[in-house]
Amino acid sequence: MSMRHFIKFGKPYLHTRSLLRGKYGLQTCTHVAKSTGVQPTSDGNNFIGIPHNCVTKLEFLEPKMENTIPVYQVLDSDGKIIDETQDPKLSDEILLKMYKDMKMLNIMDGIMYSAQRQGRISFYMTNYGEEATHIGSAAALEMRDLVFAQYREAGVLMWRGFRLDQFMDQCYANINDPASGKQMPVHYGSKDLNFVTISSPLATQMPQAAGAAYALKRTNPGTCVICYFGEGAASEGDAHAAFNFAATLDAPCIFFCRNNGYAISTPAHEQYRGDGIASRGSGYGMLTIRVDGNDTLAVYNATRKARQIALEESRPVLIEAMTYRVGDHSTSDDSSTYRTTGELEYWTKTNNPVTRFERYITNQRNCWSAEEDEKLSKDCSKQVIEAFTAAEKRLKPSPSLVFTDVYDELPVNLKEQQKQMREHVSAHSQHYPLKRHEPL
Repeated sequence: MSMRHFIKFGKPYLHTRSLLRGKYGLQTCTHVAKSTGVQPTSDGNNFIGIPHNCVTKLEFLEPKMENTIPVYQVLDSDGKIIDETQDPKLSDEILLKMYKDMKMLNIMDGIMYSAQRQGRISFYMTNYGEEATHIGSAAALEMRDLVFAQYREAGVLMWRGFRLDQFMDQCYANINDPASGKQMPVHYGSKDLNFVTISSPLATQMPQAAGAAYALKRTNPGTCVICYFGEGAASEGDAHAAFNFAATLDAPCIFFCRNNGYAISTPAHEQYRGDGIASRGSGYGMLTIRVDGNDTLAVYNATRKARQIALEESRPVLIEAMTYRVGDHSTSDDSSTYRTTGELEYWTKTNNPVTRFERYITNQRNCWSAEEDEKLSKDCSKQVIEAFTAAEKRLKPSPSLVFTDVYDELPVNLKEQQKQMREHVSAHSQHYPLKRHEPL
């Protein structure tokens, strides 16, 4: 059994959290010692901010010699519980909702990807291979918790109750789109569901999440923040700023990294040299765990425990979910240029999170069957196509709305520009096909 220490400072006590790595994963214990500050070394030197020991041997730390952080699992590849003590013992009702949402997300992705290829929407991003990270984590949260997503977390929103017609309206940028067509497709948001609207630039959501978590700690105790990001986004400066702010401010924030192997076309081994993203957690003083991101129950357990720690101890937690992006990065990407079909086949057939969870609920929990699965697939396809067809028929927003939603009250200069735009479009209507739009 090995031990790793995570230190948290606070006067007049020094809190030392130890993670014990044993046969069945991580166990934690906390030691509290009275402290009047950092103790001086034998020669009287003080080092402010860190506990320390002095050595007389010149020796550098070699990352390659350190043990890698283990991956926490609950289900094996056949959907069997590895260690019964780790079974969250969820009800059949919850398990079936988890599976049905994963299946619906999968089918929605297939239909919408095809729609983009047919020119019916401008852009799309699939979630293939990462369904367990979405649903496992979302199920472990409370609805009052605030979500900051990157752009590949549609399953989190689906779990929270975002309807198919809302997904379609946003992707089609029609009159029912809350953003009035000003966002790219798949840049969802919902104030009602506590899901902050997605923005394209990488990692901008991370310092926002740290700040929001600090604010909620002061104004709304009992609520935490979860911030999703990819391993590529972790190379942005905003990621490091967010980690440090959250740690030093003791913000109840869960940083959830989806390490799916590729930052667009850049493989992970070219993205960083250290032991993934989890190794950065201890450097910032955060409790950290690495989890099998294709294991829905492992993701659920890790997120549930992380939420408990974040709220009870008022501190951030880092989760690195190891998964694989089966689909292209987006419809603007062709992943066949940088990875092999054999690689895709392995992750699709051997380590598929949806299949793995289906085996669990079918063979272990006996609450699902092949017949029910076939019917579900047909029902999901029918529902998605109906929502898709209805959204496609709705009118687009008026071009006049391009000037709104920045200022509470439209300033004079924008009113003048809006007027000029209307006059210009009306005078040259043959160049502006607006029959499918609401009037100017």
